[in-house]
Amino acid sequence: QVQLVESGGGLVQAGGSLRLSCAASGSFLRINGMGWYRQAPGKQRELVTIITSGGSTNYADSVKGRFTISRDNAKNTVYLQMNSLKPEDTAAYYCNAEIVGVSERGLVRSAYWGQGTQVTVSS
Repeated sequence: QVQLVESGGGLVQAGGSLRLSCAASGSFLRINGMGWYRQAPGKQRELVTIITSGGSTNYADSVKGRFTISRDNAKNTVYLQMNSLKPEDTAAYYCNAEIVGVSERGLVRSAYWGQGTQVTVSS
């Protein structure tokens, strides 16, 4: 059974920094793209940033220049370094990964989500 476990959320003042981690565990063949999404109260979940297996990245305009995504393929872990945090960054942050496994029918690609970690930025 595949799981994504997040850590690193918390309360920080505006202008501060936090680093989120998300580790994949279980039985699988490989991890393709990984990403971070966030959902603020009363709003839809939105994409923050993604990173491919080859290291290519993409960011939402609202976080460009402040957030950095990275991954350690040997540890099956993705990170989100968040700098210059703003109150509008307050949200629950979710890790997402496309993971390739093996089934009786061959290779299977599935999307997995972490449980979410709360980030609160005070003004």
